[in-house]
Amino acid sequence: MSKVESTVLKQSVDHGVFIGVGVGPGDPELLTLKAYRAIKQADVVCFLENESGESQSRNIAIEALAEPVKTQLYLGFNMAFERDRAKANLAYDNAIEQIHAQLALGKNVVFLCEGDPLFFGSFTYLLERLDSQYRSQVIPGLPAFIAATAELQLPLTVLKQSFAVITGRHSDEKIKAALREHDAIVIMKAGIERPRLLALLKATNRFDDANYLEYISRDNQKVITDLNQLEDKAGPYFSLFLITREELSA
Repeated sequence: MSKVESTVLKQSVDHGVFIGVGVGPGDPELLTLKAYRAIKQADVVCFLENESGESQSRNIAIEALAEPVKTQLYLGFNMAFERDRAKANLAYDNAIEQIHAQLALGKNVVFLCEGDPLFFGSFTYLLERLDSQYRSQVIPGLPAFIAATAELQLPLTVLKQSFAVITGRHSDEKIKAALREHDAIVIMKAGIERPRLLALLKATNRFDDANYLEYISRDNQKVITDLNQLEDKAGPYFSLFLITREELSA
């Protein structure tokens, strides 16, 4: 076994290891080699699926799952739960019970997470529920906003420029403060809040500094660099604003 392989799957004598694997923003070719190997070697692979039975993270990692056939856990999660924490917590409670059952059998369990497991990732909520008798590992993945800068060929920060990541869930005051204070800002989870965010960009004179992207690196990717062309209505969950200043800080 290679050094890489041995560090990917460290298994105790009695129990399996819970491994959070970041699969990146959508393009399967952005999956890291370490993530690919972890998926191939795992005894069990689990992932969230929506109410329609679709799993974005599984679709990204489908090539790694092709052979051999893996034991797969489909963990139900409606994206509407994002705004109903009681239902979200119940879904995570149910998921960790299934994961514990596999770990107790000595099986290594990989959890597929879009982007990076610990950057707005569902893995975070499972990790905090993990029984202390089980060990865990994290394999980082490429977050969507980094893929966005590559798509735009736009430096996120240079020299002394400051940078912040916020979400569309923050209050108007907090979003305005970030837009005024920082040179570069990423606003994640922009979809449902898009009309409000557009208004805040105008109110802080950052409208012309902003770019909007949906489904980054996927086949249905949308990139809008002129926000005058962006409809003033709610958009999809997988969307973000990337705001930068043209002038460089000395």
